[in-house]
Parts: sequence; C-alpha cells; structure tokens
Amino acid sequence: MPSKPRSRRRERVRITLTGLLAGIDEAGRGPLAGPVVAAAVMLDDTKRIRGLADSKVLTARTRERLYDEIRARALCCAVGVASVEEIDAINILQATMLAMQRAVDGLRLRPHGVLVDGNRLPTLTMPGQAIVDGDAKVAAISAASIVAKVHRDRLCLELHEQHPQYGFDAHKGYATRAHLEALRSHGACVHHRRSFAPVRELLAARVF
Repeated sequence: MPSKPRSRRRERVRITLTGLLAGIDEAGRGPLAGPVVAAAVMLDDTKRIRGLADSKVLTARTRERLYDEIRARALCCAVGVASVEEIDAINILQATMLAMQRAVDGLRLRPHGVLVDGNRLPTLTMPGQAIVDGDAKVAAISAASIVAKVHRDRLCLELHEQHPQYGFDAHKGYATRAHLEALRSHGACVHHRRSFAPVRELLAARVF
C-alpha cells in the first residue's frame, strides 16, 4: 500500500456554487482488485464534525470513528460502487464517474450542486465544481473521502474472508510486493482487475 502522505493544511477555496451542496470523493482507483467506491455527503451546518480531513492522512481508527459520526450527523450520505467487471469493461476513470453518479442518485435529499475531489466531474443533472485536493480543503469532500474509504476497506475485509491467500485485509488490493507474490503463486481471482497492467501481464505471460 502506498506510504501515507503528509497532512495538507485546509486552505480556503472559492466555491462558486450556492444552495445545498454535496461533497463527492472516491476510494479505490489504484488497486489491482476490488470495486471502486464513491461517496456523496451533505453536511449539516448546525452539527459540526471535528477532525474531518483527507482520509489518507487519518489512522484507520480515526476514520472509523469519523465514519460513524458522519453517518449520524450529516443531512444525508450515500455510497455508489462500480464493480470489477465494469472497471474492466469501461476503464477505471469511467467506472469512477459511474460510482459517483450512483452515490449522488442514492442521496435522500437532492443537492443544488456537487463539489468533487479532483479535476473531473461526473455527468449529473445539477451543477458541479471540481476541486483539486478537495479532500483536504472542503469539509464535505473530506467527509465523502472518509465514507468511501471505510466502506471500501470493509469490502476488502469481506474479500479477504473469501480469498485469504491474497492478503486483501492488509493491502486492500494495492500492488504491494506481498500482493504481487500472491498473484504469481495463486493466479488471479474473480475480484482482480484484468485490465490493469500487472494482472494483465501476468496472465499474458502464463505465470499462473
């Protein structure tokens, strides 16, 4: 799994949208296995949640605590998932956009606009603003990053129970040395992304 990045100080961001806004972020674009997960969160300004930050700079215990607090105190939140089959069929970028669309569609309330981490927007029926490093700058996006990360990590624990030989509980599908060695030893399971180069190349070389 990639090393934990340094914490980025929350900066002021000029938000051009008005009204009830949802923050959107994803987890799982880079791994070799498992779905990509997106979350959409609409925070309640009267119920402040302390400690929101980019999920990658938080410990697993802190993410779990904030996840529960977000679910309890946000106006609403929803998760969208794009499967391994969809990732391989339409590519990871389009699958990520699809997961984001599903997350927004799952919200109990309809936002007037969305704030999305990164530099691309999914196709939606409401206005959106893409914010680079938004997960460190905008509270609603930080909350979405936490919800998406915790949800995906829990899915990886389920994958580990099904296929313990790969170590999904530890690396969460990322291309760690241990994961690549497990791929060479055991081959790819149904949860591996065959369109991703390390998996595709091992299959082509018939290492399995």
